[in-house]
Amino acid sequence: MFRYIFTFLISSFFCSAVFAQMQQRPVPNAQQLAWQKAELGVVFHYDLHIFDLSKYVQSKNRSIPVYDYNIFNPKQLDMEQWVRSAKAAGARFAILTATHETGFALFQSDYNPYSLKAVKWRDGKGDLVKEFVDACRKHDIEPGIYLGIRWNSFFGVHDFKVNGTGEMQKERQKYYNAMVEGMVKEICTKYGELFEIWFDGGASSPEKGAPDVLPIVKKYQPNALFYHNEQLAEARWGGSESGTVGYPCWSTFPYPATGAGESTGKNISANGYALLKNGDPNGKYWVPAMSDAPLRGDNNRHEWFWEPGDENTVFPLEKLVDMYYKSVGRNSTLILGLTPDNTGLMPEGDVKRLAEFGNEINRRFHTPLADVKGTGKITTINLAKESDVNHISIGEDISKGERIRKYKIEARINNRWKPICEGTSVGNKRIQMFENVKTKAIRLIVEESIAEPIIDSFKVFNVQ
Repeated sequence: MFRYIFTFLISSFFCSAVFAQMQQRPVPNAQQLAWQKAELGVVFHYDLHIFDLSKYVQSKNRSIPVYDYNIFNPKQLDMEQWVRSAKAAGARFAILTATHETGFALFQSDYNPYSLKAVKWRDGKGDLVKEFVDACRKHDIEPGIYLGIRWNSFFGVHDFKVNGTGEMQKERQKYYNAMVEGMVKEICTKYGELFEIWFDGGASSPEKGAPDVLPIVKKYQPNALFYHNEQLAEARWGGSESGTVGYPCWSTFPYPATGAGESTGKNISANGYALLKNGDPNGKYWVPAMSDAPLRGDNNRHEWFWEPGDENTVFPLEKLVDMYYKSVGRNSTLILGLTPDNTGLMPEGDVKRLAEFGNEINRRFHTPLADVKGTGKITTINLAKESDVNHISIGEDISKGERIRKYKIEARINNRWKPICEGTSVGNKRIQMFENVKTKAIRLIVEESIAEPIIDSFKVFNVQ
């Protein structure tokens, strides 16, 4: 009897240890899972300075107020046209800069006097955030909001700190913090459920004297992805604004937050932001990567806002497709920056290119030759007939975490299994292309994993 009791206790202890180990492996929360599954989004940059018809200079825009806020006058504003252009590209969510570096708010704010309430346009009753959210919901796009609070040229704020010294500075800082917290509450309570709330350059933390925004977002928008402050990052910047990440790219990270982009600590910025670009397979926190880039980033330009005469800077189709392979195809969510113009419309050339991009990605990946699921070390696809194959797509069930550490792909050729490609991280999606092979069977072999692999999708394609 003692032997059975002893065996039972040992077995129970072992099972408890395994369960505890499983529990320690990071997995996404609901908003992270939805964000990764979305794969492609856009961010619309809009602010006062696009109406002055001059080139954007970031250093000046952060420090010199716009002389006359009544230059804001988009006479042909069509928010649905903006959203339709995003949908044509295949985007599943869209984000609007409700405030950026000028500090001007594109909505009706009771806390920020420097907002659409102050302008003559639409008699001071315009609300771009409302129009944007309504258009997104009409066209089945998830709406998100971007809030720039790190800089504010109108209120004299740099890196969250109001300019000045002494008691005056302290009082103005209190006012600014309260104003920002009030605006965040307005965004979180007036426009329904939001998909993501993005703080430009991060939102610092109250311990450093900055506005305290995290509790507000978590209280009123618990289902929105929080991106981000020094306390929490539910996603991470991918280390560049090239629309790409490195490979491998793991969704896990050693820290719960990432710091603020270019001013983050050396532990994250070292080696050209390698940690942001690649993640850490042994990281304790689920912090998936974002790849962002402006659509107008070609010909040595990098334009997040519309400027006159920049029509030739829209990325050509082949560069956008390459960007997709090196972002979505490497387990990262791609976000393209779009630039509505001073008339209130997305420029015609940009709209055309977005549609071309969406059509091309759809042409390549909408209809696989086969799509299977599986568990365990080997997942095999048997084709109905011998076919040309040159792409594969793999996706783990990331709701259970990232389990695969190393894999290879083999094709059955002349009755023998031959290797055609290999890799490490998979995550939500891994796309690989290879030299064309003719085969009736192809298989995924997981060579290393930290638990039983769960393959949510294994697809093969013949992309011409």
